[in-house]
Amino acid sequence: MNKRRQISLAGTALTVMVLATACDGSPSAKDQGYDTRPAANSSEAGKGYGSGSGSADGYGGGKGADGMGAAGGKLAARRTADLGQVVTDDKGFTLYRFDKDTAKPPASHCDGDCAKAWPPVPAGSASASTGIAASALGEVVRADGSRQLTLGGWPVYRYVKDTAPGDTKGQGVGGTWNALAPDGKKASGKADEGKQPTAPVSVSDSAGLGRILVDGQGRTLYRFNKDSAWPMKFACTDACLDTWKPAKPVDKSKVRDIPGKLVSTVTRPDGTEQLAIDCWPVYWFTGDSKAGDVNGQGKQGLWFAVDDKGKKVTTTPAP
Repeated sequence: MNKRRQISLAGTALTVMVLATACDGSPSAKDQGYDTRPAANSSEAGKGYGSGSGSADGYGGGKGADGMGAAGGKLAARRTADLGQVVTDDKGFTLYRFDKDTAKPPASHCDGDCAKAWPPVPAGSASASTGIAASALGEVVRADGSRQLTLGGWPVYRYVKDTAPGDTKGQGVGGTWNALAPDGKKASGKADEGKQPTAPVSVSDSAGLGRILVDGQGRTLYRFNKDSAWPMKFACTDACLDTWKPAKPVDKSKVRDIPGKLVSTVTRPDGTEQLAIDCWPVYWFTGDSKAGDVNGQGKQGLWFAVDDKGKKVTTTPAP
């Protein structure tokens, strides 16, 4: 009797092992194989910086004029549809550089009225994150003696007319202002030309949700609580698919910032294939209108972004 029981238990363990690996091996889930720069004194106020209101309150707590703007916090590299990757502060607001400044040596030429429209980001208030080298951060001494953050040697600013995270209203103002790319150069999108496809799945630093997964177009990837990873179940069908689009399978060798073992492909009931992360089918939300949007987070208490470990993010973004 004991011997038969041992055999039965061994068989059960083997069955569990086979089922646990099904996400990567079964016909319904195929493996895709697939130094801080020296500071320099600033000089006279620059011109050609465009107009702006007299304060930086549009993004919270900025001082404007010759006072320093709000702290930068943990900087993030975000992908936009028209400019490629741009640098944002910890609240998701775009950061800029001024053509009349210099990087070698660093010098700021935006004072007075200029600094009311373009509040400088204070040095020591920011830290690097994925996609931004810590060695690229530095500082410059401004005309009033305050210290301003630099990126790649270029003094860093915000724009008061950017009133919501993701705004890039300062791009091209006066022909002299440009959003910052992660290396301190001008964000123009040109760096991405000829390099398609981009990483089909990568990590984005979301101001409200932390490190989340996005697809090759920068769209947030979500999972649905009514689906299940094991046993495999698809609850988003029919009308649900008008709003939540199954993410397409990818070549796992080309994903960035996450382990390839988390990436697989699952077959839906209609025979189409879908990207899965940690065995969970993932989708993008038609209500996200641009890269970086997380409007689908927490929808109906059932839809959640996915983090860089493949787990669902339950944080609710600030309104």
